[in-house]
Parts: sequence; structure tokens; C-alpha cells
Amino acid sequence: MGVPQLDRAPREVYKQLVRTAVASREASTSAGLSETLLELVNVRVSQLNGCAACLATHVPAARKAGVSQERLDLLPAWRDLDDFGEPERAALRLAETLTTLDDVTERHAATAAAAEVFDDDQLSALEWSIVLINAFNRVSIASHHQVRLED
Repeated sequence: MGVPQLDRAPREVYKQLVRTAVASREASTSAGLSETLLELVNVRVSQLNGCAACLATHVPAARKAGVSQERLDLLPAWRDLDDFGEPERAALRLAETLTTLDDVTERHAATAAAAEVFDDDQLSALEWSIVLINAFNRVSIASHHQVRLED
């Protein structure tokens, strides 16, 4: 028996996840969150989860959204760099704490800090984006999705 491909069986469940992601992206856009910010969050969460398939999708998407290769290379060290602005820092902090779920105090502090930067619509849209990239990471990891590297 092989590894279940969760994006294929049951297909309707995955289709609903994709529909939810589309609705989330629309809400994020309507709330005024930039593509750059959302893709930085997608890449960081995928790094934390070790999801190669999602990184193979979201790193190019981040570049297409205008994120420089240097910023992508240094993303794991965002806390130590002045190159990331306040909204990015708040979003990345929130993304990390909602991904690792290991420190309730930090999660509350990160949410409070993000609430200082983002309005209610933006914050809820950002949190949905983080929840959904985590879900897609887990689908890809559970399904053992592979990435084909080019030489």
C-alpha cells in the first residue's frame, strides 16, 4: 500500500481547501495586505515546517512578487536584520508562533504586536493565510510530495 496523496483522495476535501485558500487570498488583498508580505510569510512557514514542495512554489512566487533573492536567502535570520520593516517583522513573528505553537505567552505577545500594526481585517486575513499555508505544508508532507531539482 502506497502513501495516500491527500491532494487526490478524497479529491473534494482538497478542492475545498483550495477554495478556502482562494477566498483567503481575496480577503488578504481586500484588506490591503501585499503579495510581498504574504509570500514572505508563506516561505517562512514552509521553511519552519520543512516543506520542500511548498518552498518550490512560494520562493519563486515571492521573487515574482518583488522579494529579492538576498532577502529570501536571509529570511531565517529576519530578527537580526534591519532590512525587514515593522509590518514584515510583525507578520513573520506571528507566522512563526502560529506555526510552532510551543509558547502561548509568545503567541499572545505576537498577536498583540501584530494588532498594533494591522487593522482587524488585515490581522484576521493574515492569520488565515498562516493557518492555510500550514495546512498545505502538512498535506504535502503527509503525501510525500517530491520536488525535482534542476541542475
